[in-house]
Amino acid sequence: MNVIDPRPVYARATEQAAALIRTVRPEQLDGPTPCTEFDVRRLLSHMVGGTLRIAVVGEGGDGMAVHPFAEGVEDAGWPEAYDEVRARVLKAWESDERMAAPVRVPWGEVAGWQALSGYVMEIVTHTWDLSEAVGHPLALDPELAGFALATAERVLPATRRGGDTPFERVRPAAEDAGVYDRLAAWLGRAPLSRA
Repeated sequence: MNVIDPRPVYARATEQAAALIRTVRPEQLDGPTPCTEFDVRRLLSHMVGGTLRIAVVGEGGDGMAVHPFAEGVEDAGWPEAYDEVRARVLKAWESDERMAAPVRVPWGEVAGWQALSGYVMEIVTHTWDLSEAVGHPLALDPELAGFALATAERVLPATRRGGDTPFERVRPAAEDAGVYDRLAAWLGRAPLSRA
């Protein structure tokens, strides 16, 4: 298997997420998202908490000890909270040795590059969730979704759903669907219906 270094892709994915987070208005925080159990505020909390978790993993710590939701962030503080953990995670994964070293993440023990690839999938997908929730204020980078979709298809086959896997069954995607819509469908998400 050819190993693709996920670090440049992850860096771009965090830049995209950070830009989108800066567009969120206070009145949108209680709104729904395609992650049906999250409103926008809870989704932001998970984006920050999940990024902190993979930062700790990259630093050699126990990411599983990190709560996957950030607590105590003021409503106006989400952009700064995300920028802080984003800088930390990018620094934590600078080392080439970390890419090959085994690390523990929620889905098991894997090589660092596999863990970080999984977190590309996570942040790109949650960026789509957030974009849906706040009305698509920015164009999203299709190359990031292509990487995330390839990762999702590899590590989350259609048969591996339910139980401990936090994804719904694969939804059908239209033949002409864009790559973000195909990614969302593979992970069991549906776009928010527009009134």
